Order: sequence, then C-alpha cells, then structure tokens
Amino acid sequence: MRVVVTGATGNIGTSTVRALAADPDVTAITGLARREPGRDADPAGTGADTGKVEWAEADVTDSDLVPLMRGADVVVHLAWLFQPTHRPAVTWDANVVGSSRVFDAAAEAGVPNLVYSSSVGAYSPGPKDRAVDESWPTHGWPGAAYSREKAYVERLLDVFEARNPGCRVVRIRPGFIFERQTASEQRRLFAGPLLPGRLARRDLVPAVPDLPGLRLQALHSADAGEAFRLAATGKARGAFNIAAEPVLDAAELADILGARTVRLPARGVRAALAAAWTLHLVPASPGLFDLALEIPIMDVSRARDELGWTPRHTAREAIEEFLEGLRTGAGRDTPPLSPETGGPMRAREFVTGIGRKP
Repeated sequence: MRVVVTGATGNIGTSTVRALAADPDVTAITGLARREPGRDADPAGTGADTGKVEWAEADVTDSDLVPLMRGADVVVHLAWLFQPTHRPAVTWDANVVGSSRVFDAAAEAGVPNLVYSSSVGAYSPGPKDRAVDESWPTHGWPGAAYSREKAYVERLLDVFEARNPGCRVVRIRPGFIFERQTASEQRRLFAGPLLPGRLARRDLVPAVPDLPGLRLQALHSADAGEAFRLAATGKARGAFNIAAEPVLDAAELADILGARTVRLPARGVRAALAAAWTLHLVPASPGLFDLALEIPIMDVSRARDELGWTPRHTAREAIEEFLEGLRTGAGRDTPPLSPETGGPMRAREFVTGIGRKP
C-alpha cells in the first residue's frame, strides 16, 4: 500500500507518518510539504522504517499534485496554514483553495481512498454539558477564519463524494492536539515571540481564568496519528470525532499547573486579547478565542466502535507533555516544528509582524 500525506512535516503529519511507517501493510509513504526536512533527518521518529518514506516539496496552492498522487492507494490530506490571522485571504487560498486542488488531484489521479483532517472547529456552536455525535451541523463559527475554512472544506468534500462515489472518504474531526515536540510551533503560531516558555512552570502560574464555556477536548499527537493510520488502511468511511478524556475545564487546567481558578467575564478577556492582536503583540485572533468557547463537546464512541481507535494518552498527559515542551523549547527536525524556525532570539517571528505574514 502506498500512501501520500500532505502536510507531512507538521504536528499531525509527523505522527501520521510515524504510525504509517510502523504498519507492515504500508510499503511506501510520500510525504509532501512546502519545505522538506533534511535528507538525513528522521523527523517523524520512524527509526528503522525510514526506508519507506520519501519526501517531496509541494505547495497545495500551486504545485502539480497529480503526478505525486498517481499510483497511490490513499491520500491523507493534513496540510493547513494557521497564520497570518491578519490576512485571511492568504489562509483561505492555502486551506480552502489548496484543499480543493488536493481533492481534484486525487480524483484525476484515480486515488481510491481519501482521508481528510477536519476539526472540532468545523462544528456549529453546541452544548458543553453533553456530547454530540458526527451528525451535529458543520457550519462553523463565522467569526473565526479557521472555523469558516474548516466548514467550507466539509462542503467541498460533500461535492467530491457526490462526484466520486467510488472513492472512500474519511473525515477525522480531532479536538486540540498536543505533545512535547509541538510546543515550539504552537507557541509561535498562537502565543507569539513575547511569551517566555519558562513561564509554563507550576510555581509561576498563580491562577487560571474560569470562563463561561471554557470546556475543551484534547488528545496526544501520537493518538491522532494512529487514528489517521486506521482511517487510511481500514475500510471505515464517513466522519469520526477523536479526543481523549478528561474534558478539560478551568479546574483541570489549574490542577495541572498547581494554580487556583479565578472567575472572569469572557468579555473582558476577549477585549484584552483583541487589543493585543490588533497591536500585533499576539498572533492568535479574538475569533479563535470565541471559537474555543462555542465549540461543542464531541462524542467519540463511533471512532472506538467503527474505526477501532482508542487513545493511549489522556488529555491531561498531552497537556503536561506540551507544557514540558514549552519549558524546554522542544521540537522536531522539520521546518514547522523546529525551535530554530523563529530565528535567533525569535527574530523571524518579529520580522513577519506576529500574525501579519506567513
């Protein structure tokens, strides 16, 4: 079985490549990325299985993807651009137009199986006191570009499935994905260069804001990679929610950090974030903050029952690993995940305008 993975050097991509490389039924993996890792690098930690993996530079917005996909048994589409939040036309081109080009290329190349990384962010606002299944509407939250784009790509997939009934399509909808080695990238994408990683210590965080609607689901990147492996190599089709227990709220986060909770109005916190984003002090937009408070809690039983997926790490373990990675500046040997990507003293992060440029 030959698998093509777009976005193969990112958070989910490296874990997916690692899981696929360990599968004896997978004989070849083509990892596509805008910037290849070093020729001698083993960024996914595949060890003895690195002989299965070849890398190709490809940008989903303008590269000819058909030759790269021809002869593949499965395409796993993970490529996604989170920044610049101040230029949503750029992320729309990469994420929506790019996804459309991936789907069109897979159809033209005759690929019989397509797996796409959707998100909890594709869901319409929903309940926090009960879990919803995959039938919950995927119209997104209109105030966040990320959510709008994820929701629109769901519609693109609806059209793709109608036009290509012979192709098995799987949509994986993960919660928030963390591990130690993603800390440098996620700090860069969402917190920006002004956040000292050493602040993620238990004795330096006095309080966690207890906000109405702050209940989130998370999972470890390795468990996400396993879900994509199962989707790529199995027979299941359709949408699958994936997340680990427990659901994370202010009390759980405070316990992880050894802090106390402080009840705060969401409006005040949002206003502070909006001001920081407008002044280019943080790259995360206030729309992402709104989205976090609006997304529903997902029921993951279908992934367990039909995909055969069970997370090996708890959500708490994923967060604890991530915080440890923040403290140590952890990463992987790929351009998206490398601690060196921000440049000396995070200079390249300042040069790009903190959310102003890719």
